[in-house]
Amino acid sequence: MPPSPDPDETPDETLLMADPRFREAVGLFNAGQWYAAHDGFEELWHETAGPLRSILQGILQLAVAQLHLERGNLRGATILTGEGLGRLRSAPERALGLDLAALRLSAGAWLQVLQQQEHAAPGELPPPRLHPAEPPVHSDGNAADR
Repeated sequence: MPPSPDPDETPDETLLMADPRFREAVGLFNAGQWYAAHDGFEELWHETAGPLRSILQGILQLAVAQLHLERGNLRGATILTGEGLGRLRSAPERALGLDLAALRLSAGAWLQVLQQQEHAAPGELPPPRLHPAEPPVHSDGNAADR
């Protein structure tokens, strides 16, 4: 599911992206299976060090936030959306083959809705999704070979 390796990827990132559990967790997240997605990302998070650990934690916190929202826990959804977004703010625009810039925009929109309303219903905004990152572009404007 994630695109071919980016020349800027670290060896740890390449290994994590090749892990079938990572691909499964991304699929669960995008299917809105928040509890299972959280479990998948949490397992990988426990095994990961360095900056990728914070990215995984941010993603799993967004999954739990959506679970809280489905269960009517607006306060929990707001807190975890903010915490997940905070962990992703320092991440690059692309990591783990994912478009983290788009994820931050989506999570930021959710955080605004959650903070401004007493009740936010699932379906009010599209849930966050993990989109594949676009291939890097060279200075000549052409996409990098992958």
